[in-house]
Amino acid sequence: MPILKRAIGPVMTWGLLCVMLSAVGVLSTRSAVRAGRSSAADITADPRVRQALAKLASEAPSVTEEQIRIAEIPAPTFRESLRGTHLAKLLSDAGLKVHTDEAGNVIGERAGSAKGEFVLITAHLDTVFPAGTDVHVRRQGSKLWAPGISDNGAGLATLPAIARSMRETKLETRSSILFVADVGEEGEGNLRGIRKLVENYRKQLRYVIALDGASIDYVTTAALASRRVEITISGPGGHSWSDFGVPNPIDALARGIALFLKAPPPDSPRTTFNVGSIEGGTSVNSIPAKASIKVDLRSEAEPEILKLETALRRAIQSGMDEEMQAARDHGAAGGAGLSIDTKVLGLRPGGELPPNSPLLAAVQAADDYLGNRARMERSSTDANIPLSLGIPAIALGAGGNSGGAHSLQEWYDPTGREIGMQRLLLTLLQVAGLNPPTD
Repeated sequence: MPILKRAIGPVMTWGLLCVMLSAVGVLSTRSAVRAGRSSAADITADPRVRQALAKLASEAPSVTEEQIRIAEIPAPTFRESLRGTHLAKLLSDAGLKVHTDEAGNVIGERAGSAKGEFVLITAHLDTVFPAGTDVHVRRQGSKLWAPGISDNGAGLATLPAIARSMRETKLETRSSILFVADVGEEGEGNLRGIRKLVENYRKQLRYVIALDGASIDYVTTAALASRRVEITISGPGGHSWSDFGVPNPIDALARGIALFLKAPPPDSPRTTFNVGSIEGGTSVNSIPAKASIKVDLRSEAEPEILKLETALRRAIQSGMDEEMQAARDHGAAGGAGLSIDTKVLGLRPGGELPPNSPLLAAVQAADDYLGNRARMERSSTDANIPLSLGIPAIALGAGGNSGGAHSLQEWYDPTGREIGMQRLLLTLLQVAGLNPPTD
């Protein structure tokens, strides 16, 4: 079957693209039936869709410029409001009815012909980087360098581009579409934005599409479960010279971490951990009165997370016991000892999209049409929450290429980003149901 190749670029004229699209073969009947709504054949036969695809290709450079503006607005988790205000204007300018909910999610609604049913497409506002991080975007050749430039600058810039292309080509759908810039996806945000969205719209949600990062080489269909814990050890503190030997919370944590590292997690099911933060102390010449660690635990099988957390707790307890024994041996444990406190910072549930889901069929049909090859993946994204509740959900990249996510060396290359945007539009129109022209 002939397919639309990646050669479609931003400089291609609408007329030339229409000619190419009209010559392209249609998807199989089986794929169209599985999609359950408008088939890809129906959609790409519509001149409005051909025009929208062409617009996305031609406007890709301007979407990249908007991505730069978004990325240069700091948005640490829990402090996303400034970037949210910017996205609210972009979504409003794209013709959406915009409001902000109690969690801080910026929601742009595009009404459909059917009442009470929604397709949600969301991209998270927040980044993993703390306040004060330099987020100025640097250009080197075709690459853009900045913390958060791809995760999730790429997804956020795509939201208004899709909405704008639909408005300008008069594409109307059966389901209403919610274009959302949501809060709290990263770290200790604990998916609070998507949790609130699902809470508010659960009975009306047909499908959820999360835009996260750039890559179009995968589609996330399985939610990776995770658990984040903070362990704090407290003690009497003291002077580094005169109180030497007093039990030290940092030393206790160090002993415990060393013990924990001696027992690696299983390779199957894949299970991982990360000691992502260590805090404590006030000065180099003071024995700290408190120290804490934050640890991320993940697994393909949720029971393994609980096993790993149990092993972590036992290791830190043993480390504390060793530190107390060292203090006794030194004759400095006659006063107050050490205490331990563990707090769960966040839980991300697992879940999987059924292999026969119309949502997955729609993505695969779009990939077939665009000549894109993608694998199915398990990851931790905004899709975790709807998947855990049985709501069909996926996570997709917005197009282009990237690397260095969650690091100061993060980069993004917009080459080919139009394919990601076209992929998203074709998927969205299939599951939302494309209405025929009204004029």
